[in-house]
Amino acid sequence: MSYCRQEGKDRIMFVTKDDHASPSLAEIKPDDPDDPYEEHGLILPNGEINWNCPCLGGMASGPCSEPFKAAFSCFHKSQEEMRGSDCLDQFRDMQDCMQRYPELYPQDDDPLEVSPERLESDDVGEAAPAESTPPPIDQVVAADTSS
Repeated sequence: MSYCRQEGKDRIMFVTKDDHASPSLAEIKPDDPDDPYEEHGLILPNGEINWNCPCLGGMASGPCSEPFKAAFSCFHKSQEEMRGSDCLDQFRDMQDCMQRYPELYPQDDDPLEVSPERLESDDVGEAAPAESTPPPIDQVVAADTSS
């Protein structure tokens, strides 16, 4: 006996072998290219930006969404030879906004810069792990000539 039940957002269908013995009569409707909820990637078929694209990493929502959208739209529509060079003001506004919310938009630390706190700790002078240290050049040359 076949039946279906709903559990939260999920629908669970139990079917029998007899249900699968004949081909399905279900009709699949073609995709609507104008459906705003359809996954189209970053650029929609009409050329507009898909602000719901997961590739934007949530930047299109939150306290800096409007400066982000202005900067990204400007870059997308830019016709300059160096694309986006006419959008510096919008990107500056976006960066200013992001700096006001460091807990939401953390700045990447420069790996070459050593903070004052780290200078006082003992681990500054430690050597890097052996696997990240390249071998001396004479070993590399010797390895290349041995084959």
